[in-house]
Amino acid sequence: MKKRNKRILTFYTDQQVCIDNIREASFSKSPLKPYLLMQRIKNKKLSGAFQRTSDFQSFTKKDFKIAHTESYVNDFFNGEGNCYTNGLPWSRNLVHSVGYTNASLYAAKRHALLNPTSICFAPISGMHHAQPKGGCGFCTFSGQVISAIKLYEEFSASGAYFDLDGHFGNSIEDSRDFNPILDLAIPRGCNINPIGKNGAYIASFQRGLDHVGELIRAGKIQYVVFAHGADSHEDDDLGGACDTKHWLLCAKMFSEWVNQISKETGKPLPVTLALFGGYRSDNYDAVLDLHLKSLLICANIICKNEQKETLVIPRKVGR
Repeated sequence: MKKRNKRILTFYTDQQVCIDNIREASFSKSPLKPYLLMQRIKNKKLSGAFQRTSDFQSFTKKDFKIAHTESYVNDFFNGEGNCYTNGLPWSRNLVHSVGYTNASLYAAKRHALLNPTSICFAPISGMHHAQPKGGCGFCTFSGQVISAIKLYEEFSASGAYFDLDGHFGNSIEDSRDFNPILDLAIPRGCNINPIGKNGAYIASFQRGLDHVGELIRAGKIQYVVFAHGADSHEDDDLGGACDTKHWLLCAKMFSEWVNQISKETGKPLPVTLALFGGYRSDNYDAVLDLHLKSLLICANIICKNEQKETLVIPRKVGR
């Protein structure tokens, strides 16, 4: 079996970042998170684990209409109607950025599918609550749904999502009636959202891994996406499922599972890592460092890239 590339291929451009009114007027810093994470990687001297590419184009209105009504897409682009249903301050900067944010996920997944020795990473923001007729929960458009359908139409490839965000990723399930191709692109039962706390959460995640593993062995799933949201951590302002030990264990379990599945099938499993939620008003760097720890675990176990890190996740103020 071919060896994995040592560095995580990261699909990032500054154009996928929204700055306007986010620091001052938005509870969620998600539109800024891709930039903040990339800066954190640089400042912590962890760039050796990542290889950056900006070789992808923005989505257009046509792409967004794969998963959303024409009226909602037009309203958002024009700053009219229900353009505020995502819970974020609207701006032309936000409109511009979401085209690249959603395209980042698609480009990363497509590259991983065609080049499975590369572990790909999409530092994205705001997707898994978006619905066909509007945004929801700091999510504007469903890049998960759009990218999955595009890959199915291009390559007849079906994928599975491990959505370890602190809140159920309803976007996939809520979009099935709107675009029935989604049932082929992400088969029912392949939107894995673990439940419970600590040990129970780990057991729920393991059941999801086992289920998807069976489908991969049967040739029914061709790629996976691992979205390790930081708001499933107990100190998150909006989350609370796992302490640091159990949260990081999920990344270890996933990485070891990827290696085992790849060994059993005799070929590298196409893997994309995605940046999901995380909210801490007392220390946002703690959110970024959780993401980094998870990414570096994947780099270490899957890519055999052992980056030294001394990241410490401080407890929430008042704990």
